[in-house]
Amino acid sequence: MFSNKAKLLTTFAAMRFLNAGVASQNKLFSTLHMHKKSSFKSIYSVSNILDSNDSCRTLVGKKAHRSYSTVVASEEQPMAKKKKTLALLGTGWGSTTILKNLDTDKFDVVVISPRNYFLFTPLLPSCTVGTTENRSIMEPIRHIVGRHGKNIRFYEAQCTDINTATKELVLERSSEKDGEDSAAVQRTVASTTRISYDYLVVGVGGTYNTFGTPGVQEHAFFLKEMGDASKLRRRLKDTIEKASFGSISKEERNRLLHMVVVGGGPTGVEFAGELHDLIEEDLSKWVPELAKEVKITLIEALPHVLPSFDKKLVDYTQQMFKKNGIQLMTSTTVKEVKDTALVVRSTDTGLETEIPYGTIVWAAGIRAREFAHTLRSKVPEIQNNGRGLIIDDYLRVKGTPNIWALGDCTVSKNAPLAQVASQQGKWLAKALNSMAKDEQQLADAYHKIEHSAKPFVYSSNGSLAYIGGERAIAEIPVFNKSITAGGPLASLFWKSYCLWELFSVRSSMSVATDWIKRAIFGRHISVD
Repeated sequence: MFSNKAKLLTTFAAMRFLNAGVASQNKLFSTLHMHKKSSFKSIYSVSNILDSNDSCRTLVGKKAHRSYSTVVASEEQPMAKKKKTLALLGTGWGSTTILKNLDTDKFDVVVISPRNYFLFTPLLPSCTVGTTENRSIMEPIRHIVGRHGKNIRFYEAQCTDINTATKELVLERSSEKDGEDSAAVQRTVASTTRISYDYLVVGVGGTYNTFGTPGVQEHAFFLKEMGDASKLRRRLKDTIEKASFGSISKEERNRLLHMVVVGGGPTGVEFAGELHDLIEEDLSKWVPELAKEVKITLIEALPHVLPSFDKKLVDYTQQMFKKNGIQLMTSTTVKEVKDTALVVRSTDTGLETEIPYGTIVWAAGIRAREFAHTLRSKVPEIQNNGRGLIIDDYLRVKGTPNIWALGDCTVSKNAPLAQVASQQGKWLAKALNSMAKDEQQLADAYHKIEHSAKPFVYSSNGSLAYIGGERAIAEIPVFNKSITAGGPLASLFWKSYCLWELFSVRSSMSVATDWIKRAIFGRHISVD
């Protein structure tokens, strides 16, 4: 539970950040006014250019006021044919980092993704309970491109197939319409197109892994995309309102108010912590009689949660969960998820138990998205790992020429972490920029990359996780040693790190403002 002192510390830190952001912005505007005709050529407007089949959206930067307009592409606006075409699949950590660091004067860049924004995933659990608003952690790709003066093409579409021999991608653009249920969305293919590439970078990321457990797909909620957070936020609101009805039995109310989290990694732990804060700080004021009956259970197959963290931090987390009333069920696997109950099995005793639940959140694993498996099927004798694309130390997809991959869709010696994908993106952009200086190297970049760059080596920047009650844990490497910390100060460090890592000052200020509003006025989980 938040103490008044912790709330004041959070508010003070956020207000300091806001003041710094405003001061920096005023200074920037003053500089822009002085040099707008000569120095700063990166003030761009973004024009959405739709081609004749309405399936692509092209971003073109041009010196103008900050405005958005829509025009029709003409034959007078072809992209330079001398440049190599580099296709980027995805708008996650890896692909977006490439966009920020790549010299697009040397390449024709094509970005393909069904999602036209970058999602800051570390704060996704906080969106489910209203600590942070959804748009605060969504950075439009157009803004990222516009700030760096990039001339690229953007296809808001799904890449469904690839011909590695002809270097062609098949793109499908889907349209959505609401189903009978307001939460249901029906997708239909609106149009299909093909594009050619010289080089391809696959950064489609990962999705949830059910491990074939019966009932998970049908009954569980997930936390991989913003749509998942919105659905979960709606479910929490509906559950509270339904449990408030006086006509339901005590047994049914207890079931509804039992929240189960499967998976003891950072996502599962952070969501459990955010849920605890919602109950203690807000539900206790809105519906105090219900807040006392809400139960949180976290299930983990391993003997303890957060297996990648230092044991001292794991012990601290488990102690805080016990203090906050969060039940931990370690060494426990889920065998089946039913409509109102789940079947679990203890790996120590082999005993199976059926547990009633109201909401279950599945955060137990990750697997590569469908396109990665489509690409794997082109060379099944080499790409024989079902978890994702096998890559070498230069991020090249084995068995497929002129294709690189990074992030959660790959299989390598590195863990599927955001900072790994980000470092991979920066490394690959730097390598491509270096080869672009030599036309001979660029003509065969797939093989010549070994001569122009050292193999990728991941360097850990440390690990952070929020555990609820205005507390976090931190493990920071310093001079080949790790400094560990847990508590309110670690929470302030975690918040500062999130504000620093967000892709724009606007996003950082939005998140800081959300935290200030929550500290002063409390959360709200209203949904339309």
